[in-house]
Amino acid sequence: MDFGWDRGLAIDRYYIELFLERHSSDVRGRVLEIGDASYSERFGGPAVQQQDILHVHPGNPLATIVGDISTPDVLPRSAFDCVLLTQTLHLIYDFHAAVREVHESLKPGGVLLLTVPGISQIDRGEWGDDWFWAMAPAAVRRLLGDGFGEDNVLVESHGNVFAATTFLQGLALSEVPTSKLDVRDEAYPVIVTARAARARRDESHRR
Repeated sequence: MDFGWDRGLAIDRYYIELFLERHSSDVRGRVLEIGDASYSERFGGPAVQQQDILHVHPGNPLATIVGDISTPDVLPRSAFDCVLLTQTLHLIYDFHAAVREVHESLKPGGVLLLTVPGISQIDRGEWGDDWFWAMAPAAVRRLLGDGFGEDNVLVESHGNVFAATTFLQGLALSEVPTSKLDVRDEAYPVIVTARAARARRDESHRR
């Protein structure tokens, strides 16, 4: 079982793509995506004026930036209108540093669209040795709130026991009724999504 990819579209992608569709108006201007530009093209289209692609390892011909986003100076400062960070943060050991660097890479008013796994199997292939974390909504809310300010962060949980069970069994989206996936039970977060905006005046969030 490979998250259901061997049978079709993985169930977790249903939640990810609905989230990006709801926030598609944020995908504009200069946009950073990880690995390729598929979601930027799909949800931003002509609103994307400049596309950057980050990959952690050299060799990706699409990459305009190479490196670990938890490392200082990999990302340019105050550069992006939108960062699409889908299914990536759990592969970074120092995720606190990664969030700080992403925050600094956004322009004032720029938006991070983040997705992370909650209930999930671990990758058996390329990313297995780097699969460090699964995250609960409360963890994402606190993590982003510390950096962006609580008022600038919207975190949502997606999934239920049916979605979690079928996803862990490796079923594909085409094999399950989406009406059953749409029921939310916060005790079973298959995917956690977050929209976080950098303060327009770049005020530090002093307590």
